[in-house]
Amino acid sequence: MISVVVVTYNSSAHIEDCLRSLSGVERIVVDNGSADGSADAARRAGATVIANPDNRGFAAAANQGVEAATGDVVLLLNPDTVLLEGFDALKATLARPSVFAAAGVLVDGDRRPQVGFTVKRLPTFWSLGFEVLGLNSVFPANPVNRRYRCLDLDLSLAQEVEQPAGACLAFRKSAWREFGGFDERFHPLWFEDVDFCLRLKQSGRNIAFEPRCRFRHVGAHSLDSVGFADRQRFWYRNLLYYVRKNEGFAASLMMRVLICAGAFARMAVYLLRGDFFRARAFGAVIQMALFK
Repeated sequence: MISVVVVTYNSSAHIEDCLRSLSGVERIVVDNGSADGSADAARRAGATVIANPDNRGFAAAANQGVEAATGDVVLLLNPDTVLLEGFDALKATLARPSVFAAAGVLVDGDRRPQVGFTVKRLPTFWSLGFEVLGLNSVFPANPVNRRYRCLDLDLSLAQEVEQPAGACLAFRKSAWREFGGFDERFHPLWFEDVDFCLRLKQSGRNIAFEPRCRFRHVGAHSLDSVGFADRQRFWYRNLLYYVRKNEGFAASLMMRVLICAGAFARMAVYLLRGDFFRARAFGAVIQMALFK
């Protein structure tokens, strides 16, 4: 049996559509202290709701939901997704003994695959380095970025992949238990799904991509509740933790150097534009990379 787990944070504009598209399966919503009635909206759509009094972060809330789920397979979804078609195909893929995790295709409002987001390869030191240096923004077609964002993959084909987006990730609960769940030190968001997929692949378990299953995905709606400066702080801090955890102390020191270089360049650009707020945000990133 498959259970659906959705973590919400001020998601009332989307959560009912998400849940109603998935009728007939167990649906568990973990609400992270929303102030917009997200929990009530989820209840109206028939979901079981776990209401946290405050924002525990995505990883902790996802762990709560998975622990409460009764299915042997859990589909973790973002609240701004809506199932369009192919749910049976996803379930059939997960029923194969060799598959321990799977994902469908995330598409935009025009039903075009969200290339570069719906599935990626696991990051290497240099793919993350290109990100923090800003090279992928200046030259997105560079070979490191093309490989990282799977721009070479045919998303119409079923295939084994490395890192589906956490916005649509199904996995066997047995594997989640073995790994101790999502690492809650990735707080409040970013890189917890990447770390989980890395542990799956390191243990020799397959992650399948099922293109017949399609979800419409709005994208980044919860980030509207997070200020620009906090977004930078959370992303860079969790990136550093991911590198230190999985590549070692020396790699994390080198990444701190790259973060400082990239953040200094961004700070200079914002200063030239007269955007002192964003310049200060990247100044804080430099301070974090140097001293924390």
